[in-house]
Amino acid sequence: MPLVRLETTEKLQADRKASLCASLSALCAETIGKPEEYQMAIVLDGLTILRSGRTGPAAFVDIRSIGGLTRKVNQILSEKICQLLRKELDIPGDRVYLNMTDIPGDRWGHDGCTFG
Repeated sequence: MPLVRLETTEKLQADRKASLCASLSALCAETIGKPEEYQMAIVLDGLTILRSGRTGPAAFVDIRSIGGLTRKVNQILSEKICQLLRKELDIPGDRVYLNMTDIPGDRWGHDGCTFG
C-alpha cells in the first residue's frame, strides 16, 4: 500500500527504468517500515518539467502510505531519494520536489475492498 511515483525529465532505457523502480520500491518500503510485497513503484520518464523557470534535469516524487510517514521518516525519504536521483540520473537535489501523503485506510482500495 505504500506508493512511490517518480516523474522525471530523463529518458531511460527499459532495463535502467526497471532497476530504478526496484531501488525506489525497496528504499521506500524499508524507510517507511512496510513490507515490500505491498509496495508499488512507478517511474514515468521523458517528461517536460519546468523548475525555477527553466527546463533541464528535474524530478517530482509522490509518496503515499497508510501510516508510517512521520516527520523523521519524511526527512529520511527526502535525503535518500535525492541521493539516489543524483547518483542514478545526475539530477541535483535542488531540482527535485517530493510530496509525502498519509492516506486513511478507508480511502485506499485494493482487490475489491479498502484497507480501512
